[in-house]
Amino acid sequence: SGYNWFLQVIPMHKEAGAGTPYVALRLVPSQLSLVPGHTVHAVFELSIYNHTKGMYCGCKATYNFDFKNTYSKERCLIPLQELLKSSAFLVDDSCVFAVEILKIDVSSPEKKAVVVQKKATIVQNLFVQSKGFIKGTYTWTMNNFLELDLKHFIQSPTFEVGGQKWYIGMYPRGDKYSTDCLSLYLYPDVSDELQLESKKVAVMTLSILDQKNGKHFTRTSGSTFLSKYQCY
Repeated sequence: SGYNWFLQVIPMHKEAGAGTPYVALRLVPSQLSLVPGHTVHAVFELSIYNHTKGMYCGCKATYNFDFKNTYSKERCLIPLQELLKSSAFLVDDSCVFAVEILKIDVSSPEKKAVVVQKKATIVQNLFVQSKGFIKGTYTWTMNNFLELDLKHFIQSPTFEVGGQKWYIGMYPRGDKYSTDCLSLYLYPDVSDELQLESKKVAVMTLSILDQKNGKHFTRTSGSTFLSKYQCY
């Protein structure tokens, strides 16, 4: 319908109060295809393929996307441990996820309906296979935090994990997506062109140390990296 989309798989999503991690999906529109001020009302279905039954199993969802709301809510599909033991959903170390966008309506700031471009159904497959993640850690210590220009982007030294160079980016006062808190991002080093010829999937934990209590305040997420994409 004239918009570009991403289907995100969260392999270890935890619901509040639940001890068991779930495999969850969510739909994300590309911000480059969104129009400022417009709200995209989407009806869609997120699912996982059952090879034994020969059918997709999932749930229907709705979400209103705009510049401040670019991620639909996570929809838990199947407990991770159940998926790993299943011969119906996991075949030859592979599982199939899908999203079907059923309906899209767009409204403008004047609450007027916007004509949505109609297109034929598009099927796009992405194959990702992992024989074991490469683990690594990096600690960025800032001894002069209060002396920095806290209104601008700050970049850590480059470090290497898994044969790829990375760096951490920080907005001390937040960016356009989060204006009221410190924001941390993980970036691939774009100067490392040879390593960026293929996509990389990363599961990461970004954290800040509470030095008084000796605890870390953390956020964990996953992303597919291209040459200039980031995860936050």
